[in-house]
Amino acid sequence: MDKPVLHIALPVIDEATSLPGVLNALLLQTIQDYRLYICVNQPDEWWHNPAKRRVCLENTNTLDFLRSLKDPRIDVLDKSSPGRGWIGKAHGIGWARKTLMDHISSRAQPNDIILSLDADTTFGASYLESIRFNVLVNPGVVAFSIPYYHTLTSDVELDRAMLRYEIYMRAYAINLWRIKSPYCFTALGSAIALPVWAYRAIGGITPKLSGEDFYFLQKLVKYGIVLHWNGEMVYPASRLSERVYFGTGPALILGIEGKWDSYPVYRMHFFDTISEVYTLLPMLFKKDVSTPLDSFMESRSGGLPWAGIRKNSRSVEQFIRACHEKLDGLRILQYLKECNRLESISDEESTIELLAEIKREQDIMPDAEIPDFFTFDSSPVGILDSIRNALTYSEMTYRKQHWTAVTGLDVIFN
Repeated sequence: MDKPVLHIALPVIDEATSLPGVLNALLLQTIQDYRLYICVNQPDEWWHNPAKRRVCLENTNTLDFLRSLKDPRIDVLDKSSPGRGWIGKAHGIGWARKTLMDHISSRAQPNDIILSLDADTTFGASYLESIRFNVLVNPGVVAFSIPYYHTLTSDVELDRAMLRYEIYMRAYAINLWRIKSPYCFTALGSAIALPVWAYRAIGGITPKLSGEDFYFLQKLVKYGIVLHWNGEMVYPASRLSERVYFGTGPALILGIEGKWDSYPVYRMHFFDTISEVYTLLPMLFKKDVSTPLDSFMESRSGGLPWAGIRKNSRSVEQFIRACHEKLDGLRILQYLKECNRLESISDEESTIELLAEIKREQDIMPDAEIPDFFTFDSSPVGILDSIRNALTYSEMTYRKQHWTAVTGLDVIFN
């Protein structure tokens, strides 16, 4: 059987500086039979906005540059030239990813692979090979949430913000791994791969102004198995960006201004409460019992969902799966935010608490001494990087264990 072709979806807006880096990384890959689809995009109205004129001209230069390469593997989708940009509310990174992936789906074979990338991301020479290997040994898996590790800069202020944001993301993911939530993914548009047949089966990606990667992965989790390990990881850049409405770039801008309210390190016991509900699901299949999430679920759903789910479930397994679909990643995040408003401690205290639990469960410690009373605002960047590395090691351990449990194989690529 022919090996699946990798079809790479790359949205681009105002990326003249970073684009050569990702193109060079692709040219250095150990396999070269890939196809690259680049959507250069912007709202059409930007051509009439003096504040956006520079971006429009930058995108024009990018189109000229890409066409000059004359590489038959590159397919350029022009959504930025006058009269070809986005119209009205149908714009942004979500529409760019949808345009790319729909385009790929219309041309690729069912067993081919869609690989989502961003222009600020680099990766090792075996990255494409590792993705294809992972898909080949896991033919029934619907998607792969690929490990990541942000690169740092020589800008202390930017690095401090990037590390704090990554600590927030990893703490969130680790806590979901701890309670065995199906929604333990970290949503990065530069770190998703899936077979074409799975993309078609779920009806494609739903366009959003931002956060489309979160909803995309959640949709895939509800459909089938998502694996979270790969032999090679991606390395997104640490940079300020207003290309999207929320996500890494905007978070760093807010963070440098000291606005971290939207990105807290949540307390562990918030997640433990969700875990209590998970343990009650087999009992809920038989009869109504009270759960610690009842008031929250009633406020969000207009009533408790368990009886209705029970009525439509033929087995406890089907009931539990349906309950997880109801109490999905979005509901979990909403619950955590509500808890945090009612009971908030400092991010530093929550981080220390999680590090202690990691040491207890996995015997993992940072590669440097962590002061008991470090602060995100003033501790050396090296301390924050040590915490990031400890959380990364813990998260990678969970990811590897899940990959092995699902596949029955040892991790070959490390």
